[in-house]
Amino acid sequence: MPNPWTGKGNPYTRNEVIARLHATLDRGESILAAGAGIGISAKFLEKGGADLIIIYNSGRFRMSGHGSTAGLMAYSDANAVAMEIGEYEVLPVVEETPVICGVHASDPMRRMWHWLGKVKEMGFSGVNNFPTHSIVDGHFRQVLEETGMSFQHEVDMVGLARQMDLFTIVYVAKPEEAEAMAKAGADAIIAHVGTTIGGSIGVTDATCTLEEAAKRTQEVCDAAKSVRDDVFLLSHGGPICGPTDAAYINQHTDAVGFVGASSLERMAFEQSLLKLTQEFKRIPPR
Repeated sequence: MPNPWTGKGNPYTRNEVIARLHATLDRGESILAAGAGIGISAKFLEKGGADLIIIYNSGRFRMSGHGSTAGLMAYSDANAVAMEIGEYEVLPVVEETPVICGVHASDPMRRMWHWLGKVKEMGFSGVNNFPTHSIVDGHFRQVLEETGMSFQHEVDMVGLARQMDLFTIVYVAKPEEAEAMAKAGADAIIAHVGTTIGGSIGVTDATCTLEEAAKRTQEVCDAAKSVRDDVFLLSHGGPICGPTDAAYINQHTDAVGFVGASSLERMAFEQSLLKLTQEFKRIPPR
């Protein structure tokens, strides 16, 4: 059903979001979830046909000219930033596309059930686990796990969101994380294969090949499907930075769509502004 107050748009129930995604697949289209850090991005992502718009705190850093990884650092209150972008920039301009709120589930300063209630009240149709500890590895990941800031908080958040009728779309980096999220009730699972390459602030050496990305994506898909067969499986990150790359992953894995943030929002601004500025500069004076 549409918004009971306006007759259209957000928020949607969990089942309504799921139905919209199935309709996309039934039309023979891939699912596209897109990150928006500012309102104008969200407006034109919707016009372009994005199935979901996701608000990440990293979007603010990305659209300020900094690397998306800044969203994992203690540079701001991740939950407050995502809520603010949604309330004042994205939700006011998006007419029909479900908007998803990034939630930092291990935030020790919030009661997660209470925060999810605020997310739902604001008009978000679902949640995503970002910032996510799934993409942190090595010694620091072990420290997080041992000191009460574990990935399990993100799994628990998904379980709460499922009870609250919020659609859940989550990042994982390993098969065991995919299994845990599927058991918790996640509706869509994203195989995160690393920070996006390319552009002015993309990674260069800290990445994998497209073939390796496909292998890792399929491992996540297999793990999720071993628990449930009704999960939407998506890809993200690393060398999967353009439509051709996303098509390759779809063709070589069980993923049925792509989640783009830097690869859509940042790349579009960088390329179009650079080209347009150069065209204006080539105009000769009289």
